[in-house]
Amino acid sequence: MNGLFQMSLEEKKPIVIMYMTDDRVITDRSIIVRKIHPDYIRAYCFKRGTLRTFKRDNILAASKPFRKKKYNQFKTAL
Repeated sequence: MNGLFQMSLEEKKPIVIMYMTDDRVITDRSIIVRKIHPDYIRAYCFKRGTLRTFKRDNILAASKPFRKKKYNQFKTAL
């Protein structure tokens, strides 16, 4: 995960995290990392529309954003 956080910080590109709140609610967040600290990540959160602090212990997973593929309609010859 550290590599993704660093990539987001350096390239200013979003990543997706699975985050568990202190109330044990799990959410997906699209973020752009602004600062990396040993115990937390400071990032812009697209869901909330503001800078947020994410505890590193509560980040369950991180990945590059998924791209939705557009499929062309194929004409099948019978």
